[in-house]
Amino acid sequence: MSLSEGDLRAYFERIGFNGEARVDRETLAALVASHTATIPFENLNPFLGLSVRLSPEALIDKLVRQRRGGYCYEQNGLFSHVLETIGFDFTPLAARVLWMQSDDAVTPRTHKLLLVNLPEGLLLADVGFGGAVCTGVLDLVPDLAQTTPHERFRLVEVNDLWRQQIEIGGEWRSTYQFDLTPQLQVDDELGNWWTSASPASHFTFSLIAARSPSGRRHALRNFDYSIHVHGGESEKRRLESPDEVCAVLENDFGIEIPDRERFVSRLEAIA
Repeated sequence: MSLSEGDLRAYFERIGFNGEARVDRETLAALVASHTATIPFENLNPFLGLSVRLSPEALIDKLVRQRRGGYCYEQNGLFSHVLETIGFDFTPLAARVLWMQSDDAVTPRTHKLLLVNLPEGLLLADVGFGGAVCTGVLDLVPDLAQTTPHERFRLVEVNDLWRQQIEIGGEWRSTYQFDLTPQLQVDDELGNWWTSASPASHFTFSLIAARSPSGRRHALRNFDYSIHVHGGESEKRRLESPDEVCAVLENDFGIEIPDRERFVSRLEAIA
């Protein structure tokens, strides 16, 4: 669904995009970099037991006007409406998350990403993968180390399955695995419900936030806060109180916390 001119302009202002929006690789890469630097990955709604709505109006309201963030269904959902409005041709896909797991792990298809079709070829665009999000665009070609604004990434193809990998400390680590089957909106609704409401989903019982501005990555999980500097040393610290967590979310992630009293109560319960 296309956005209104006002909503598209508000999105551009939100991410600080001042260029001319054209249907080309340069625009796509600039949007991905600006989006991941500005709009945080976060799961405050599931953590607080609040619903996650995927309508274009709800996504614009939450991620743009309320200056919140979200997870993949929201981030790449909003991004897909932006791309459609500009005129990009793309296909929504679904992936099985492998991050921090073995490559042969069996996980559900609960990650949303986008495959963009440009005259020069197919590109992967994904603004919703948390602390290991690819902040650039990737050519859909196998075994090619590709430079992004942060780490290098590559795609490995095995038996018609594609595996995205990130290079950290000279080691390639898998983030997720996908095929090229189009993901329908009804599939998103099912995956979104499980991710946001199932007791088995870690989004419902752990706090997660991430943002990737130029040269660094911010990552928060419950009370553990890390700042990873590209090419440098990482800073890791344990936050001492719910109030300190709130301050980090507000100041370092730019999140306006909903229902602060309940949020603090939930943090106290897991402290």
